[in-house]
Amino acid sequence: MRPEALALMAAGCWAFSSLFSAPPAQRLGAFAFSRWRMLFASALLWALAWHSGTWGSLASSAWLWLGVSGLIGIFLGDTALFACMNRLGPRRSGVLFATHAGFSALLAWWWLGEVLWGWALVGAVLLVGGVMLAIVWGKRNDEAHGWEQTQGRLFWGVALGLLAALCQSLATLMLKPLMSTGVDPVAASAVRMSVALAAHGVLWLLWRGARAQAPVRAQDLWLTFASAAVAMVLGMTLILAAMREGQAGVVAILSSVTPILLLPLLWLVYRRRPAWGAWVGAVLAVLGTALVMG
Repeated sequence: MRPEALALMAAGCWAFSSLFSAPPAQRLGAFAFSRWRMLFASALLWALAWHSGTWGSLASSAWLWLGVSGLIGIFLGDTALFACMNRLGPRRSGVLFATHAGFSALLAWWWLGEVLWGWALVGAVLLVGGVMLAIVWGKRNDEAHGWEQTQGRLFWGVALGLLAALCQSLATLMLKPLMSTGVDPVAASAVRMSVALAAHGVLWLLWRGARAQAPVRAQDLWLTFASAAVAMVLGMTLILAAMREGQAGVVAILSSVTPILLLPLLWLVYRRRPAWGAWVGAVLAVLGTALVMG
């Protein structure tokens, strides 16, 4: 399967998992939710790697890069993203996180020497612009859903969203040379997840602020497990598989369509059609995707 298609499938996984993630993340807090999510994801990934026998294919030199990538992208990035979501809601945190496409394009040019030209460049601009337009203008004036309310200072919500985007870009791009050697994506994801989980465990021991904000309920665990399976096990493995064969910048740009895919899902929650800006942005994003993949 083409790496571009894998990146789009990963974006779909992340969008769908947002519906599972928001309620327990807001109730338990970003640290506790991320910790439980990583625990479930690590168990699933290691079970899959053990069943397939691919964990033994990892060279000792790969563990360092995978561990650093896990600390940056999952421990820091994921926690910052859900802290941002708790403050700004899925829609506005989505537009901030979508900036990882721009970060990735710049870093891929600077670090890996990847450059987009011609129609692919035009498509990338249309795609990223469409995503931004869909989220910024994707809310109706009469929308008053609880997820749209700002909790705490807006500045910190924006800072956390941009930090999450930058961490996502750095963590993904640093794995491009490693994944190009044929490392198994499932085993690689298992190592990244385990290192991030260990860091969360240390944080839990040293800082009381990392504890859960409310008692963990069975419903919280179920929703967190579903989020881990869809976003972290399937979604992150797909993005690493895409990175193994495709251009890092292109893969990152295509994976940024998550907010576009999230809009119809939020429609189911809000019970209202997205605003006209969402439709215009979606059309631009689809056109841009077609040009990038063409």
